[in-house]
Amino acid sequence: MKSFLKYLLATIVGIIIVHIIMFFVFIGVIGAIASISSPTVEIKDNTVLKLSFKNAIPDRASENPLQNFDLMTLSPAKQTGLNKILEYINNASTDARIKGIYLDLTEINSNFGALATIDEIRNALLNFKKSGKFIYSYSNMGYSQKSYYLATVADSLFVNPETPLLLTGMSANISFYKDLLKKIGVQPEVIRVGKFKAAVEPYIETHMSDANREQVQTYLNSLWGNIVKGISASRNISEERINQLTDDFNIYPTEEFVKEGFFDEAIYEDAMLRKLREACGLTDEEKLAMTSLENYVNASFPAKNFPTDKIAVIYAQGNIEFQQGPTSIGPELATTIRKAREDKNVKAIVLRVNSPGGSALTSDIIWKEVQLAAQAKPLIASMGNVAASGGYYISCAADTIIADPTTLTGSIGIFGLLFSGETLIKDKLGISSDVVKTNEHSDFGGGYPLPIPISDRPLTAYERNVMQNYINRGYDTFLDRVSQGRHMTKEAVNEIAQGRVWTGEDALKIGLVDLLGGLEDAIRIAADKAGLSHYQISELPVERSAFEDILLNFSQSIRTRILKSELGDFYDTYREQKDLLKIKGMVARIPYDLTFN
Repeated sequence: MKSFLKYLLATIVGIIIVHIIMFFVFIGVIGAIASISSPTVEIKDNTVLKLSFKNAIPDRASENPLQNFDLMTLSPAKQTGLNKILEYINNASTDARIKGIYLDLTEINSNFGALATIDEIRNALLNFKKSGKFIYSYSNMGYSQKSYYLATVADSLFVNPETPLLLTGMSANISFYKDLLKKIGVQPEVIRVGKFKAAVEPYIETHMSDANREQVQTYLNSLWGNIVKGISASRNISEERINQLTDDFNIYPTEEFVKEGFFDEAIYEDAMLRKLREACGLTDEEKLAMTSLENYVNASFPAKNFPTDKIAVIYAQGNIEFQQGPTSIGPELATTIRKAREDKNVKAIVLRVNSPGGSALTSDIIWKEVQLAAQAKPLIASMGNVAASGGYYISCAADTIIADPTTLTGSIGIFGLLFSGETLIKDKLGISSDVVKTNEHSDFGGGYPLPIPISDRPLTAYERNVMQNYINRGYDTFLDRVSQGRHMTKEAVNEIAQGRVWTGEDALKIGLVDLLGGLEDAIRIAADKAGLSHYQISELPVERSAFEDILLNFSQSIRTRILKSELGDFYDTYREQKDLLKIKGMVARIPYDLTFN
C-alpha cells in the first residue's frame, strides 16, 4: 500500500510539474506571437546602421515564432533572412538618414559553411560603397576567417588589440560508423550509383575513399582560394603572403597583422565609437545615433506604388522530403510553382535553391513543374550555399542557372540505404521472428521488430539486384533530366556526374551553371528576360499564419527546441542522420553537411 501511495504521489507531482512547464511555454508562445507586430522605428538623421550577424542566416526567415522559440528565455530568437539583409543594405544606400554602416562581426553562421551567404552580403556592401557612404568594421571578440573575409569589404578595418587573427585554411572532418555498427550487430545495406556518391561511406568504410578525398580536396581548394582572392584584392596583400602566413600557423600578436596590412589599427571599443562619431561629424560630447538591422527593417519608408507586374521569388530551402515545412521542401512546392506559372501577373520566376537534396521522387515532382514553368515564362535558378543532388535536380530545367563561386552543387547521383540488424535483434536482444506470406516476395526487406528502421534480416541476392536496377534507373533518369536542361549529351553529363560535388566556380567551367552571382543578380536577369523595368517581388511559398502553425506543429516545434537545447552542436548531426533514414526509396543528396573552420 505504501508503494502504491508513493507511486501515485510521484505521478501526481509529475503531472503538475509538466502542466506548469507547459503553462509557461504557452505564455511564452503567446508573447512570441504578440511580438510579431513590431512597432514602427524612427530613424534619425545622421544614423549609423549596425550589422551584427549573431543568429544563423537562412535565405528567408520564417515569421512563425515557434521556429526559433527559446525555451530558456521563453521568447523567440529573431532571425533575419538573407533576402531582407540584401534588401535593407540596398535601402540604406539611398536613405538620406543613414550616414554609413558599422560591421560588428565575430562569426557568421548559415548552412553548409555560409560562404555563398557571405559572398552575397559582401557584394551588397560593395554596391553600398558606391553611394559614397562609409563602412567601418570592428570586432571586440576577434574575427573568424569567414567574418574577416566579409569585414575586408570595409573602408577601414579595426580589431581589439588582444584578439589576433587565426589563419588556418579550411578542412572538412567526416565521421565513420562502420565499426560501431559492427559492434552493435547492424549491417548497412547500400545500393548506389557513382564513384563519388559518398553519402553512404560513413556506414561502410573507416576512412575516405580516394575518389571522395579527391573531390573534397578539390572543392576545399576552390573555396579557400576564393576567400584568399577576395582578401588579397581588398587589403592589397598578395595571395602568396596570405597562404604563407596560413601555412606557418602561428598566433601572432595583433600588431603583426596590422603591420602586414590585415588591419588598419588595433583599438578598444571606446576608440572605435569615437571614430564613428568623427565619421558622422560629431564631437565627443554628442551622442552617436545607431540602429540595428532588426530595427531598421521596422523603420518607416516612403510609400511605394506597387506595379501589377510581379517577379515571383520561390524559396526552396532545406532537405527535400515528403512534406513542406519552414525548413524542408515537399511536393507542395510543385503546386507553388504551378500557381506562379498560371498567374498572369507573374511575368518571371526566380527559384532560390538552398538544399542538399533528399527524396528523388519529390525532386522529380518539383522538376516537372520547373520544366513547365520555364516553357511558359523566364525562370532563373539562383543557388545559395548548396544546391546539390536533389537541389541540382530541381534546378536543372531553368532557363539560366546562377551560382555563387562558393556554392556546393552537382552531386548528380542516387543511392539507397537500409539497415539490417539480424545479429543485434536475434543474438544480442534475443528477439526471434517468423513469417507467413501470400506471395514469393511478400516479406521483402524483412520485418522491423524494434521502433527503429532496422530490419531483422539482410537483403537476399535477388532483392539486392532488384534494388540495384531501381537505383540504376533513377540515376539514368537524373542524367536525362540534366541532359535536357543543360543541352548536353547523357554521356557528357555522366562524365561530370558520378555523384561528384563541385563548387559554383568549377561548375561554371563544366557547364552545370551559366553565370556566377547571387539572388539579386538572378532577379535582375529575370526582369531583363521578361522586359520589365517596374515590378514588385512576390515571395513564395506563402507561410501559414502563426496560429495555424501552433495548431499543426506545436508539439513538434517544442520537441525540436528541447533537442536543440540538449544536444547543442550535435543536433545537426542527429537531424542529418534522422532525415536521411526517414526518406523512403531513392535518395539524391549531397554526401554530408559541412562545417568550415
